[in-house]
Amino acid sequence: MNISILPLNTPQGLRWQVSFITHSVTFRSEAEARQFVATLQARLQAPHPLPAYTRRAVG
Repeated sequence: MNISILPLNTPQGLRWQVSFITHSVTFRSEAEARQFVATLQARLQAPHPLPAYTRRAVG
């Protein structure tokens, strides 16, 4: 997944925007943005077991 961190100049001052797929999230500091990216990447790379398939009896 392509994740980018970009600085933004806003009326409230410098903000940092994390963009991925069609989503973007804005943070007050670069450190907050980088921590979010680290958490996001860890969750994406974590194992995700598929739910168990159960067969229903027909009848």
